[in-house]
Order: sequence, then C-alpha cells, then structure tokens
Amino acid sequence: MYLRYLVGFVLLSISVAVCTAAPGEQTHPFSVHDILAMERISDPQVSPDGEWIVFVLRKTDLEENLGRTDLWLVGVDGVGLRRLTSHPENDFNPRWAPDGKSIWFLSKRSESSQVWRIRIDGGEAEQVTDLPLDVGNLVVSRDGRHIAFTMEVFVDCNSIECTKDRLDEIENKKASGRIYDRIFVRHWDTWKDGRRSHLFVMPTKGGEPIDVMQGTDADTPSKPFGGPGEITFTPNGRGIIFTARDVGREEPWSTDLDLYQVFIDGSKPPRCLTEKNQAWDTGPVFSPNGKTLAYLAMVRPRYESDRFRIILRPWPEGKERVLTEDWDRSPSSIFWAPDCRTIYARASNTGQKSLFAIDVKTGEVRTVVKDGYVSSPRAAGEKIIYGLDNLRSPVELYSVRPDGSDVRKITKINAEKIAAVRMREHEQFSFKGWNDEKVYCYVVKPADFDASKKYPVAFLIHGGPQGSFGNHFHYRWNPQVYAGAGYGAVMVDFHGSVGYGQAFTDSIRGDWGGKPLVDLQKGLATALKRYPWMDGERVCALGASFGGYMINWIAGQWPDGFKCLVNHAGTLDERFGYFDTEELWFPEWDHIGTPWDNPESYEKHNPVNYVKNWRTPMLVIHGANDFRVVETQGLSTFNALQRLGIESKLLYFPDEGHWINKPANSILWHETVLSWLDEWAKE
Repeated sequence: MYLRYLVGFVLLSISVAVCTAAPGEQTHPFSVHDILAMERISDPQVSPDGEWIVFVLRKTDLEENLGRTDLWLVGVDGVGLRRLTSHPENDFNPRWAPDGKSIWFLSKRSESSQVWRIRIDGGEAEQVTDLPLDVGNLVVSRDGRHIAFTMEVFVDCNSIECTKDRLDEIENKKASGRIYDRIFVRHWDTWKDGRRSHLFVMPTKGGEPIDVMQGTDADTPSKPFGGPGEITFTPNGRGIIFTARDVGREEPWSTDLDLYQVFIDGSKPPRCLTEKNQAWDTGPVFSPNGKTLAYLAMVRPRYESDRFRIILRPWPEGKERVLTEDWDRSPSSIFWAPDCRTIYARASNTGQKSLFAIDVKTGEVRTVVKDGYVSSPRAAGEKIIYGLDNLRSPVELYSVRPDGSDVRKITKINAEKIAAVRMREHEQFSFKGWNDEKVYCYVVKPADFDASKKYPVAFLIHGGPQGSFGNHFHYRWNPQVYAGAGYGAVMVDFHGSVGYGQAFTDSIRGDWGGKPLVDLQKGLATALKRYPWMDGERVCALGASFGGYMINWIAGQWPDGFKCLVNHAGTLDERFGYFDTEELWFPEWDHIGTPWDNPESYEKHNPVNYVKNWRTPMLVIHGANDFRVVETQGLSTFNALQRLGIESKLLYFPDEGHWINKPANSILWHETVLSWLDEWAKE
C-alpha cells in the first residue's frame, strides 16, 4: 500500500508537468491527477468602477501537499489578465478600496494571517495589521474608513493580549487535559478550546481594533462554513451587521442564527434584529442607495435544509416584507442591482445552480443563467460577473447582461488542461421514482466510448441527504474520474435532494431508507434499460456521508444488486450515531426527535439491524478527524464485514476529517477506490 502511495504521488508530479497538450498532441483520459492539476478560481470581487475583477487562484503545491493561493486581476472584458501577488505564502479574501486604486487582502506571509494592502498599479504589498492572533473574514466599509475582521478569542478576556497569554500558558502546561461543562466538545473536524470567533473593527488609517462582540458567547461568521458574506457595514459606516447563534447551551441542537447590529466603537452591546424568528437568518446585504437591508431567512427552527426566503427590511426602521414566499427555490446568496429594482440570487435548480433575478416590487422571478453551477455573482455596471463550472470544466469567470443575453467568457485559466484530457458528455433524464413522482438522474459515458461495447457502471450516491449530484465540477466526487477509468457514471437525485422544490427535500424526513432506496432502484433500472451499453451485471455503488449510510442500508436491503460497494464516512448504527455526533439538530429533525423520545424512528431504517443480510464485497473509508460521522462507525462496519467473512478492505486516514482534502491523500483515495472497482467489476 505504501508503495502504491509513493507511485501515486510521483504520478501526480508527472501529470501536473504534462497536463497540457499542444495542438495535435495526444490526450489522455481524465483522472484524479487532472483534478489536482486544475487551478481553482474563487472569490471574484468587482472594482467600484466596474472595470476590473480581482480573484483568488489556487494551485496545488505537491511538495507541501496543500493548496497555494494568490490574487489575480483581469478586466471585465477579459483583457489584462495578470498575477497581482506572488508570495510563497497564501494570499486570499481580497476586497477593493472604495477609490479602486488598491486592494485589501489577508495573507500568511508574516507567519500568521494578517491584513495587507496592495496598489493595483504595481509595487509591494504593505502590512496593515501585526496582531498576535490570526485574522480572518475581512470586510471594508463603503466609505473606506474602517475595516472589520475576525479573531479567535476567549470570551472572558478583555484584550487580544489576554487571549495570546492564555494560549501560551496552555501550551507550556505539562498536563494536556481539558474540562468541558457543555457541548460542543468538538465540531466538524476541530476540538473546541473555549475560544470564539469575534468581530473586530479598526480605522483604515491605523489604531487599535475593537471587539464589538465583547463578552458575547457566540461566533461570527457561523461555523464551520460561514464567511465574510455574513458580515456587512451599515451604509453610513457607523455600524456593522453580523450573523451569530447566541443561544447558550442549546447551540448543538439549535439553528437559530440571527442578525445583530452594533456600533463600530463597541459603545453598546450588539442588538438582535431578528429575534422574532427562531430559525436561521443570514446573508445581510444593503441596497446601493442604503434604504433597504435584504437577507435570507428560514422559518422552521432546528432544520438546516429549510427553504431560505429573501426578506426586505427598510433601513433603519420599517416593516419587513417577504419577497419570495411563493418561489419554491432556496437562494444561497443574493446581491442587488445598481438601480435597486432587482435582487439577484443563486439557487439549486433541477440539477443546476442557477442565477435568478427577482423584481423587488412584485417578487416576480426570472432565470438569468440556468445551466451549470453559478458561483459568486456580482454586479459590474450593466453586466453581471459570475463564476461557472459544469461536469466538463472547473470554474471560469463569465459576464452576462441582466436579461440573460450576451454571455461572454472572461477567463480561460484551465483551457489548455481541459484540452489535454478526454472527458465525455453528460445527459440528464427523468423517471418515475417513489410513488411515480418525477426524479432526475445524470449519466456520464466512459471516456473512450464505443457503442458496440458493454461497460461497467459506477453508481454514485450523494451525501446530505439534502444535497445533489448535479452539473458541477466536483473536486472529490467527480464522475469524469470514473468515466476516465472506463466506467459509466450514474447519479440519481433521490427524494430529499435540493433544487426540486421544498416538498421534495422535506420528504426524506423520517424516511431515510424508504423513498431514496426506491428512487435509487428505479433510477438504476431505468438507466440500464435506457443505455444498452451499460452492463447491469457489473455495477458497483459508492457513497459518502448519507451516501455511506445508504451503502450500509443497501448491503442489507439490496444485497444482490451490486458487484461491490464503497462506503466513505457512513453510519452503521443511526441510533448510536446520534450520541457520538455533534450537530444534534440534524438527526433530531431527520429522525423526528431524540432516540429516547422516538426510538422507533431511529430503528426504522437502521443499517445495523440488517447486518445479517450482508454479502456484497465492501471497501470502507474513514478519517480520524471526522466528528460528524465518527471513525468508530467505519471501524464497526469493517468489523462486521470481517466477522461475516465478506471480502472487504479498510482505508483509514489519521489526518483527515469528513472530507479528504490533502492532495496525496486524494490520490491514494482514488487509486484505492478504482482498484477496488476494477477488482470486482472489470472483465
């Protein structure tokens, strides 16, 4: 195994060196090495005059086994692409100064994450902060007089130095034990140490940063995936709005995130703006004229996959209005048109992540960009700038007019790399799933497809379960990898998936092993009938998180359906899974209560109760730092397989969490998975 790991790492080095092909040169099937060779665009920010875009570009550093990020600049018309920063350490989170002449950003070039500033016309970056703690989530006020950022501090400390001194004291202690008097003890992939992510504000001309959340026992942005989009200055620059969940000991079973307003001088405690709503409020965005605050809100407490509505709040005071009550999509981010008449939103939409325009007066919704996976849309004068990826390309930047016309590609960062690989087209079809309701499925053909041949099938099952396998260039579960290895890829968006209406998403509650299993069975049967090149006798099923749960469920409920199974981070025992996870609101909603109040719901579709039916070969994968689905669930699965004498393997990562993030580990993951599929499904 270790030899295969070394070979894989060498192959990655070679593949990055030869991943591009000149015209006429030979191409190669897509693989994990091509995934890691792709450069990743993120966080595009449009200049105040609408002429330039600064964005983050990530490249894989093979020697350091991680990603490296720099800032790049390009004209909205696609002209003038150039690298803005080139330091060996990571530069990220760029934000324009109001005059458009310089860019604020975060960088680790001073051995910690600090605020820096660079002029766009050249010159060296200048360090702005030199604080004893790492800085994150940078935001700049409209007038450019203040910046805001976050730092991890102990709530009972009244200075940054107090937190630093306490961390040094802990580091120097011989005893390593920690004492907790409430949960979270750990979250996602991190052990809690008592610190909170607090918001600090300081003048751009210099001065001491002020903790405007002093004494607040809550985090902003929300953990583990919140970002700068949960923070914004008020139009006059005197206050700041942020998202936080300040619910005391109920934090692990509450989704009551609220918007808070506070003065930038910290003279008064934060004031909750959304106290009446016991569900999730987030994403505050002020209109360009400063008269309206728009934000996203759910209505059902303790449910993380409820539908977000767009709420309009006259500023500073006035009666709120729900703009999108009748729109059956859930926007994940929003921004205003310059004329304040339209709000643009991106939302999951029948296997896509589409861009929509909503009329502020009427609530009427129209589609601007439908196909592909839209990310980070921004207004740029009379155009909209956005990132777009799909099943055949990673993110590139595009522009479009508000009416959906004149779509133009701004960047071609990965064009040569894409030209060097052989990827196949994808097709989406619908079929009658559970209760004959419409369900959607994607299929990707093998890379070197020959209609006269029969091919094995990789049946990919998404996580969530409120997720989707759509028209998206995934860096972990990319169907083109399986297509490149000679498999047809099949992906069913079963009941519970997002982007098909809230009722479809809600339908999985209390029915994890019911409707989704029926959809998967009917979807695979439909695909096998629809595509005669698929060999129904050589199908392997793969899934992670909920998909991993489903693999264990399939093993007991559909034991003759597959040649082999791959289970990444899947639960074996749903009842005990409640007791060893961290975000308790999730199982309490999906399984309708706690295991002691409603044990029947946890046992109804519990894979551990059907282990006696298992007989399909299974590869089990788990990470030690996975605190969502803890490692003992994977080890228990492997124990059962071994005790039953079923052909099985365990791939264990002592340095990964719920996802596999390190490049070398990603190679080993893909090599092991494809080797397992080949062993059982290849002729």
